Amino acid sequence: MNFANTPSFANQGLQPGGRLALCVLASLALLVGDSQYGLMEKARDAISVVLYPLQRAANVPLNLTMQVGDFFTAQAALKRENDALRERDLIQSSHLMRMSSLEKELQQLRRLNALAAQPSHAGVVAEVLYTGRDPFSYRLIIDKGSSSGIASGQAVIDENGLIGQVTRVQPLSAEVTQVINRHYIVPVMIERTGHRALLYGFGGGVEVRYLPISTDIRENDLLVTSGVDGVYLQGIPVARVKQIDRLGGAAFARVRSEVIAGVQSSRFVVIMPNRRLPATPPVAEAPADTAKTDKKSP
Repeated sequence: MNFANTPSFANQGLQPGGRLALCVLASLALLVGDSQYGLMEKARDAISVVLYPLQRAANVPLNLTMQVGDFFTAQAALKRENDALRERDLIQSSHLMRMSSLEKELQQLRRLNALAAQPSHAGVVAEVLYTGRDPFSYRLIIDKGSSSGIASGQAVIDENGLIGQVTRVQPLSAEVTQVINRHYIVPVMIERTGHRALLYGFGGGVEVRYLPISTDIRENDLLVTSGVDGVYLQGIPVARVKQIDRLGGAAFARVRSEVIAGVQSSRFVVIMPNRRLPATPPVAEAPADTAKTDKKSP
């Protein structure tokens, strides 16, 4: 037998079973020593210090991913919250505007009801439905008609002054021609002096025409209805003088005025009752015998 080629134990090492047994014994020894005497505490601390940067570096991608996700999640949440707040703000703004409009309408209705309750201004409160088909005709359609006792020719006012006159009546509605209509004429007088004049509409505004140049009239004078036409009560505010042009050599002054009533803004109006003028007393005729006597006398 040739023993020269047989490996020795030093060159071959332990068998796998021996290695396993040795590792198990070493592990048990370390566990017992660490649990009883804390042999691995310092080694563990040293290893943790060495491995801490590696742990942080390994967690960087995960942390970045989480931060990016949190950023986009927060942005989406902020956008949803911003959209909800904007929508709520729009809704509250619309409600506020509606409440403001309703409050103005309520105040106007209260003033008109108080005005209509006065004996001198007793009338019917009506709501403006819409304007005429021709925007330059300056006509309004109201929700009261002949079924409510409305008749053509009645004056229409708001809480500030004269709006116009009823010109067409239907059973459930009526048409009102405004004072700024170019065919509209209102007998007025200067409240300060009592001087009478005629106020003409010219399509969007009013002016006094054919007023003698020497008439005592000033800017900011109030023009009210004179009541001489039998349609309007005396003293209803109509317009205020804004500009007076007295041209040299002209016989009449040009007086531009501004309507006081809300011809373009009033939502509710009062239809005044037709004015009843006192009946004209009949003219007494002279007796027949007196007339004959007068003829016979020289």
